[in-house]
Amino acid sequence: MPEAFWQGLEEFNRQEFYACHDTLEPLWIEANQPLRFFYQGILQLAVAYYHLHNQNWQGAVTLLGQGLQRLDYFLPEYVGVNVQALVSQSSAILQQLHQLPGQDLQHFSCQLPQIDYDVHHL
Repeated sequence: MPEAFWQGLEEFNRQEFYACHDTLEPLWIEANQPLRFFYQGILQLAVAYYHLHNQNWQGAVTLLGQGLQRLDYFLPEYVGVNVQALVSQSSAILQQLHQLPGQDLQHFSCQLPQIDYDVHHL
């Protein structure tokens, strides 16, 4: 995996979701399947959490759903990334968002996931 991939995961874990997107997008554009879907799933989760931070319920819910759908293919682990943990945590957040009355994010809080990975896996 390219060094930029691991950098993007670190940015995700620091909740620098916009930076994560900027780092991973060029990898996604150039990748072939199935790696392209894997990058895209992580990108969609990063953008979802960016939307969540900006109080955009619709954007967060839509991209969480799309990202989770893409990452399901890579369960439980892919290229050293614990996909199962990321999907489980993100699914729980999506479920909480669906239960919000009036889609009001003003008082919503949750523990955002960290991507657990082993850079030496490969």
